[in-house]
Amino acid sequence: MIFRSRLTDPMFLLLTMLLCQGASFNALAHGDTTGGTTTGGTTTGGTTATGKQSCKLLTANQLFDGVNFPQANMAVLIEGDKVKQVGTSKQLRGLCKTKINLGDATILPGFIESHAHVTFQNVNKDIVLEHGITTVQDTGGPLMAAEGGQGKLRLLSTGPIIQAPGGYPLNIFGGDGGYDKVGYPVDSVLAAEEAVQHLVDGGATAIKIALEPGGETGAPWMQPHGDSPVPVAPWAILSEEITQAIVTKAHALNKRVIAHVGENTGFERALNTGIDEFAHMPCSAISEDLLQRAVDQGVTFVTTVDTLSSCVDTGTHMGIHSNMMSLAGKGAKFIYGSEIAHDNVPWGINGEEMHMMLHLGSGDSIDFTDVVNVFKAATSQAGEHLGLAPLGTLAPGAPADIIAVRGNPFQRFKILEYPDLVISGGRIVVNKF
Repeated sequence: MIFRSRLTDPMFLLLTMLLCQGASFNALAHGDTTGGTTTGGTTTGGTTATGKQSCKLLTANQLFDGVNFPQANMAVLIEGDKVKQVGTSKQLRGLCKTKINLGDATILPGFIESHAHVTFQNVNKDIVLEHGITTVQDTGGPLMAAEGGQGKLRLLSTGPIIQAPGGYPLNIFGGDGGYDKVGYPVDSVLAAEEAVQHLVDGGATAIKIALEPGGETGAPWMQPHGDSPVPVAPWAILSEEITQAIVTKAHALNKRVIAHVGENTGFERALNTGIDEFAHMPCSAISEDLLQRAVDQGVTFVTTVDTLSSCVDTGTHMGIHSNMMSLAGKGAKFIYGSEIAHDNVPWGINGEEMHMMLHLGSGDSIDFTDVVNVFKAATSQAGEHLGLAPLGTLAPGAPADIIAVRGNPFQRFKILEYPDLVISGGRIVVNKF
């Protein structure tokens, strides 16, 4: 009864209104936002109530901008959903009132995963983002338009893998195929060209094809999936004529072509038709002349060495490891990919993938430049290859996709798997500081 009487007391109501109004004025004075949220006292996106973009100034003992060697005692200024500037704390300290000092930590661009099957395998996108991957190239799965940013995982879809009827991947994963499946079979040049057009119209950022006859020792696709036995190899693959039609059509639409290959036949067909990217390191040992051709043609290799580490011929000890070492010696272009969705790799940054990239891709000796190159392969070089630069960097105008970890990840890759700060498009997703 006392509580009710106070609610109806005019003096009490007036005091309440004044207190609420004062709280509102205080929030405005500290940069309260519209369209953003606040975590741990920091604004995570949106614009200020006065219409200005919100800002955050992150400082730490070390910063890697995606391109240059890591620098000590640097800061990054975020304005809205973009990186505004990188500089010393002294240079930037007067440009934003919201300051987050991370202390003994390293600030980096969010990592880019260039080979995943997130949608097909129903991987939780929030988990992937929370573990440091801010952008994913989804290579094989339902067709969908690009999405994400603004606090969500950036996902770039290739749609289903174009394949030969009766071939990989539908012969392993089952189904008749379709634009909402993992594979789409084509049996003619016309059907192939129509499929490419449909995929691009539906939002595909690249086109993926399968040139997989099967039979590689240790390959994951040679293991039973579900209750179905592995079909006897060789499997049907796209003809060179149809493959060429796919590449020509995709290039006319300004889209890259990614090839799934595992051995010499598919590898050579991919090179003959001018594909742009190998979806992973081939499983079986590839002939040296074909590896050299790939380097000469400027084809990019997505690594995925960790998940394919069983691809080794026990008799010759040749396979995926020898392929990568040989390509590294020839000057091949690598970008980071861990094939998120496989059960044996993390749903986020994969420290072991980075470890293998370093030791297999650095030649006879390893120096700090080699370490930095591994980080570039997961940040700036990946963003450039996807045609989305300056994504993957902390350059002015880049999407504010940023992670931070306590300590020095250039000395220990593993800590990257558990970032202490994750920002997507200027919005804080994880903050353990």
